[in-house]
Amino acid sequence: MTATREKVVLNKVGLHARPAALFVKTAAHFSAKITIENLTKGTMSANAKSILSILKAAVQMNDRVRIAAEGDDEEAAVTALCDLVDNKFGETE
Repeated sequence: MTATREKVVLNKVGLHARPAALFVKTAAHFSAKITIENLTKGTMSANAKSILSILKAAVQMNDRVRIAAEGDDEEAAVTALCDLVDNKFGETE
């Protein structure tokens, strides 16, 4: 079974530098295979545990992404990563 959710990235810089590193660090806490796909740009799904893969997805502000996880802790992984997106990766602006 696979857990998936779609979200719109609302922070100003999207998934670049600090937010991407935080995303990867959070994903690494889970044993599930986790991917992110930029639906707005139609990029291939990227390994959520690889900073280079995340940066290649070119996620910018207002892009719609699909976060998917498969494994023992898939639901917890998707929830944690969606919470990051919802909270704009801790950015206040």
